[in-house]
Amino acid sequence: MTRDEIIDYWLTSAKKDYKAMGVLFRNGHYIWALFLGHLVIEKTLKAAYVKHISANIPYTHDLVKIAEKAKLELTELQKNLLDEITTFNIKARYPDFKGRFYKKATRKFTERYIVKIKELRKWLIQKIKT
Repeated sequence: MTRDEIIDYWLTSAKKDYKAMGVLFRNGHYIWALFLGHLVIEKTLKAAYVKHISANIPYTHDLVKIAEKAKLELTELQKNLLDEITTFNIKARYPDFKGRFYKKATRKFTERYIVKIKELRKWLIQKIKT
């Protein structure tokens, strides 16, 4: 695969997850919507990594690490947001975190993060296009 094909793979996969995130949110599956939000950002970051660094993506789910390895200049606010979104990957999957996360992931909480995920995704796609 060419570098452009790999980038397209990650962005296409992220776009599918983005759509599913919206469906899950609308149907009240908030922790899974946030889990997919994490995947949307992770895959988009991996596309940025391929674009700017190498086709050999880092094998991690830690969004800050991927962004730093991709040489993206992040604000502290963006780093904090990426750290928080990274926790959605763990909290949605593991039973000891899942119970507490169900209580925390209300409609309002989830909606607030989905808005942030959408904005971050848009920013990342702009970085990939430049």
